[in-house]
Amino acid sequence: MGVLALVCVGGLLFDDRVLVGAPIWAKPFKFSVSFVAYGLTLAWMLSLLPGTRARRVGWWSGTVLTVASLAEMVLITTQVVRGQQSHFNRATPFDAALFQAMGMTVVVLWLAALVIAVLLLRARILDRATAWAVRISSFVAIAGAAVGFVMVQPTSEQLAQKDPATVGAHSVGVPDGGPGMPLTGWSTTGGDLRIAHFFGMHALQLIPLVLLVLSALAPRFARLADDRLRLRVVLVASAAYTATFALLAWQALRGRPLLSPDGPTLAAAGAIAAFALAGTALALRAPSPSAPRQELAA
Repeated sequence: MGVLALVCVGGLLFDDRVLVGAPIWAKPFKFSVSFVAYGLTLAWMLSLLPGTRARRVGWWSGTVLTVASLAEMVLITTQVVRGQQSHFNRATPFDAALFQAMGMTVVVLWLAALVIAVLLLRARILDRATAWAVRISSFVAIAGAAVGFVMVQPTSEQLAQKDPATVGAHSVGVPDGGPGMPLTGWSTTGGDLRIAHFFGMHALQLIPLVLLVLSALAPRFARLADDRLRLRVVLVASAAYTATFALLAWQALRGRPLLSPDGPTLAAAGAIAAFALAGTALALRAPSPSAPRQELAA
């Protein structure tokens, strides 16, 4: 994926073709960079599995996930070279076959990730904060990936057509390829399911990042060395992150742009922010001197 990302950079520099309102090499570039982060994070999480049996199942699941990811990128890049839309494309039998194959690889990838998440849920990881950071983030990432299954559902306009060239869409309430945000291309005129998809999947990196920051600050702030305090902060951050993911999906499904939230969206966002601030303040309170310093994961 790292090599493919470099190839895509070359495509962005020297290939001026545009597809669905974006440079044609933008999609494989974003996907390959995302898979780099995804693969590195999963490799670290798999290293936390104790026991020979769990490690063996984790190895096979990771291998299946890697092969499915590679197949997905080969199919996407094939369509880029052909100058055709990869996702939702049913314009010709060949395009439809490639899109169906992509759907199958995504299902395999999702199931492999689910197996890894279950393994992490059952694993006895000594540091409780680490245990719950990897458990929660892996399941939120699975939910984020599942948003992709919503995208492939035909829109009302497509259902009204006898044989539509495309089936499914990123955007809600507006056609794909309309005005979008810089870099991401997310719609600025309607809902966009890619936002929740992206935010959910990258819980795999961002929730454990909270723990890494706390651990890095522990030598300077003695209170952060307490594993119970780190666990409380991780749980608050995970709850706020999960709620934000749900809010982004809800906002997109109602056809609301990310940067033009309505009243209900703002109210929900305010509630999440208030919870995060209050929860973090409570989590950072000084622990009882008589409380034990170390706990094992349940």
